[in-house]
Amino acid sequence: MRIAVVGAGGVGGAFGAALAKAGADVTFIARGAHLAAMRSKGLRIEGGRGETHLMPTQATDDPRTVGPVDYVLFCVKLWDVESAGEHIKPLVGPNTAVIPLQNGIDAPERLLPVLGSTAVMGGVAQISASIVEPGVVRQVGTFMRMLFGELDGARSARGEALFGMCKKAGFDVVLSDQIVTELWLKFILLATNASVMALVRQPIGKLRDDPDMRPQFVAAYEEVIAVGKARGVKLPADTLDRMLAFNAGAPPTMKPSMALDLERGNRIELPWLGGKVVELGRQLGVPTPTHTFMYAALKPYVMGTPT
Repeated sequence: MRIAVVGAGGVGGAFGAALAKAGADVTFIARGAHLAAMRSKGLRIEGGRGETHLMPTQATDDPRTVGPVDYVLFCVKLWDVESAGEHIKPLVGPNTAVIPLQNGIDAPERLLPVLGSTAVMGGVAQISASIVEPGVVRQVGTFMRMLFGELDGARSARGEALFGMCKKAGFDVVLSDQIVTELWLKFILLATNASVMALVRQPIGKLRDDPDMRPQFVAAYEEVIAVGKARGVKLPADTLDRMLAFNAGAPPTMKPSMALDLERGNRIELPWLGGKVVELGRQLGVPTPTHTFMYAALKPYVMGTPT
């Protein structure tokens, strides 16, 4: 099984390394110092699940040297979706499945016009991990789960085959016939948690039990749930309870990647997370006062720390 991982950060690095260790032929599409380190020293994954050192690591910045693969795990930042989609066209053959494992809800629909309607599946990655130095990815906690499926809910041979490889790789995996719902369940959680923790600059453990913060989480989750329902998304009746249960069980040091990016002075994915909630709320006539405030407060940091 040939797999290309586009964007070898916390998500792509961790899942790609696990699949490579399980026997898949994995190539990482990367750039800069991270690419150079993977080529010279391999890719090291450390953290709650123990250490994996993938040496040698197949890595390149030129998809043309790889050619068509069976699967592409598409893990770039949300502002790079269209440009990265164009860049990886040499990886995409007539049977290739491209699985966006990104934050937000619109990556599949943004990739469809670039790569075609048959190539794109839906995917959700649930993991807390980030690059801590070139060639090294650190995971927080042990939770590592991938959900994917065809956008129309059909069962497919390519979905079944990847499901089997993921099981062999040893992380939690779900082949979903409701991947749009799963995308929204992650979006409800992340659009809220990323904004709250970026704004407060504290991990989940400092916030989840604070009696003044809990109502802010609840209000923000309820806004995204209302937006999703107005858009026709089928959401479980216990969606809010699921969000609060996730927070209760999360490692106390966990922070979403957007909060980490803000702390590091980097560009943040706010327009596609909290900003998307506000945008859809306006389009659908759903009030989003909590997200509107958080979006406005974080907007100066969208392109990195203001100078």
